[in-house]
Amino acid sequence: MSLGEERISELRATAHPLRLQMLSLLTGAELSAAEVARELDVTQANASYHLRLLHAAGLLEVAGEESVRGGKAKKYRHVWDAERPSGDRPSSDDESLAYARVLAEAIPRRYAERERRPGRAKALFTDAELWVEPEAWERVFDLVSEASRLLHASARPPRTEGTVRANLSVAAFRMDPGSGATSGGSGGGAR
Repeated sequence: MSLGEERISELRATAHPLRLQMLSLLTGAELSAAEVARELDVTQANASYHLRLLHAAGLLEVAGEESVRGGKAKKYRHVWDAERPSGDRPSSDDESLAYARVLAEAIPRRYAERERRPGRAKALFTDAELWVEPEAWERVFDLVSEASRLLHASARPPRTEGTVRANLSVAAFRMDPGSGATSGGSGGGAR
């Protein structure tokens, strides 16, 4: 499989809300299908199916095995490459759009699960479709990439003492200068 085909396979594997949750869960933990199923409140068969797809796409590795009632259960963990930016995935426009839709659909579910205690309910929303200097765009991209790497590198197993559950959903990309609103400020029109 070529590098391009491998990355397209990754994209297809992640274009599902449950599999995105699994990747997040397994970034900081090594868990079996049964443990993933309990954590995400799905059946073990469903968890096992999705874990196999993610493993086949090269996004999970088998971190070990444990004995369970006379059998063996694989423990999986997310293969997260801090050196490769997540946006660096060649794919078709249709596949990229499907991935973007899955990410966008995950935000309301995650937001509904936000912490609401006074003094702890930090949330940040920003939306921008702007014209900026290339240097500003590069700096923003670098800062968002750094935040993503830091969050992923800091991931721990669910409910680990001294941790908080957090979400970071980002879509950052340069836009085609010839499409959308080209005059009169920011904003975009429907096409």
